[in-house]
Amino acid sequence: MQPARRKFLAGTAALAAGATVTSRVAAGDNVDDSRLGRTPHTRFSVNLEMWWRKLPFLQRIDEAARLGFTAMEFWPWQGKDIAAIAAACQKHKIEVTQFTAWGFRPGLNDPKNHGRFVEAIEAGCKVAQQLNCRMMCVVGGDDIRGMTQAQMHENIIAGLRKGAPVAEKHGITLILEAMNIRVDHKGHCLYGSEPTLRILKAVGSRHVKMLADLYHLQITEGDLCGHLRENIDQIAYIQIADHPGRNEPGTGEIHYPRVLRQLHDLSYRGWVGLECVPRKTELEAARAVNRADQW
Repeated sequence: MQPARRKFLAGTAALAAGATVTSRVAAGDNVDDSRLGRTPHTRFSVNLEMWWRKLPFLQRIDEAARLGFTAMEFWPWQGKDIAAIAAACQKHKIEVTQFTAWGFRPGLNDPKNHGRFVEAIEAGCKVAQQLNCRMMCVVGGDDIRGMTQAQMHENIIAGLRKGAPVAEKHGITLILEAMNIRVDHKGHCLYGSEPTLRILKAVGSRHVKMLADLYHLQITEGDLCGHLRENIDQIAYIQIADHPGRNEPGTGEIHYPRVLRQLHDLSYRGWVGLECVPRKTELEAARAVNRADQW
């Protein structure tokens, strides 16, 4: 290699390294740890089923507050001390953004379960009121032998039409989540934006909207910014994780600074749930989340 060329390449590498350091600082790596969750553009809600999994549930709320998060989400409410959760959230001024009112089984896609579904929504609404929470997640269900996907989707519509008046009575929004079947939920009956939106439009209630989990949607269909632009009026809640790995932003193929900016440009000011598994530590994951919201 000629000396002049070697000198030029060395200088270029040094400039690149310096730019990387500068961009990392500009991207929020110098944010105090106690304020990592208080990001400049996006309101993040940390998922306490995936973060601090080795700790008792109430201690996870303490840890979320320690990193500056102002909201949290979780999965089923059954088996949890709701009064204690409410007290801990009040102590730390943390909001509960959503929890799961109806999971995979028994399936909402089977009419025989619709009576139980309505009862579960009624019970969930009472829990939501205790937690001052305004949204509850519902899931369509796994494939049923002998039923077509179209039939199962019609059954979901019928079930949601029965549950919607209950949610409306309590001022709660049900958020329907589509999964992916390529990686995590093979055999699930609802995946992708198009069928989810078709169901929501058929239900026709402002108290039944979409939970857009961008991890699942990236695997199923991609073009996240395009789908957000087209469907934002039907989306009440967002969740994120990178792919592959379902870890925090910056660990996979999704350029989350671009996606989060798109949400902001669309005037979305709702919550973004961090339903991701910290790859190493929760502190590092929180720093990555903070960086993703800097632009």
